[in-house]
Amino acid sequence: MDLPALAKRIHHWAVLVEDGILALLLTCMILLAFVQIALRNLAQTSLDWGDPLLRVMVLWVALAGAIAATREGNHIHMDILSRFLPERFHRPMRRLTDLFSAFICALIAWFAARMVIVEQGDGNIAFSGIPTWILELILPVGFCVMALRFLANALFLPQKELAK
Repeated sequence: MDLPALAKRIHHWAVLVEDGILALLLTCMILLAFVQIALRNLAQTSLDWGDPLLRVMVLWVALAGAIAATREGNHIHMDILSRFLPERFHRPMRRLTDLFSAFICALIAWFAARMVIVEQGDGNIAFSGIPTWILELILPVGFCVMALRFLANALFLPQKELAK
């Protein structure tokens, strides 16, 4: 198997895993919210860990969605300059903004990793005996993946950009 075919296969499986995680998280979040509402309205009780877990799941779903958006190039773009520049500058400008975005995401990932290490050292517990640092792992991982995606987009424009 040649390298481009292997890269496509790895990308295909990565997309399936990312989309699967996103779908699973969103489904679990909706089900948990439904259970919490039903328990409150029907039994005047709720799961003690339900609301804190829902808050964490919102963060995880948001970052998983951001990862998927960077994969497809469907994230928010700051394209005010491209509206005023001739079309021949659009691709170089896109590459430049993707490189800048990769740098910013890498910087955030670095500081998020440092925060997780500090949280691990502190030994704080979020709820139900789960350490806070485990719930925060999505921050460095998510921003690192986005940094790599932006870098890949800068080096190899996404398919929808190549079609233009």
